[in-house]
Amino acid sequence: MVLARLARAQRAGNAEQISNGGVVDTLQEMVMSDDNPKTHPYSNAEKDPDDWTTGDEPMTGAQASYLKTLSEEAGESFDETLSKADASKKIDSLQEQTGRGKAD
Repeated sequence: MVLARLARAQRAGNAEQISNGGVVDTLQEMVMSDDNPKTHPYSNAEKDPDDWTTGDEPMTGAQASYLKTLSEEAGESFDETLSKADASKKIDSLQEQTGRGKAD
């Protein structure tokens, strides 16, 4: 209901009339934003692997494939027994070492 009121007020050009201590400002940003939600600071996109609830599960197939490629490029052995969290950390480390996965 608040979002509907906000959207109507925004279209009418009077969103300030329903402002409530910054909450509406945040809602307005969410409604008006076309950004990918995973890039927002409240997202888990940058969550520490040590904090993952499934971090102790075996690494995914995608992680294994990429880690194997990175390991070969770095001249290191591939450990197929890594957990999801440990594989993520190893991928980060090998990306630093090989220069892969980093924007120019």
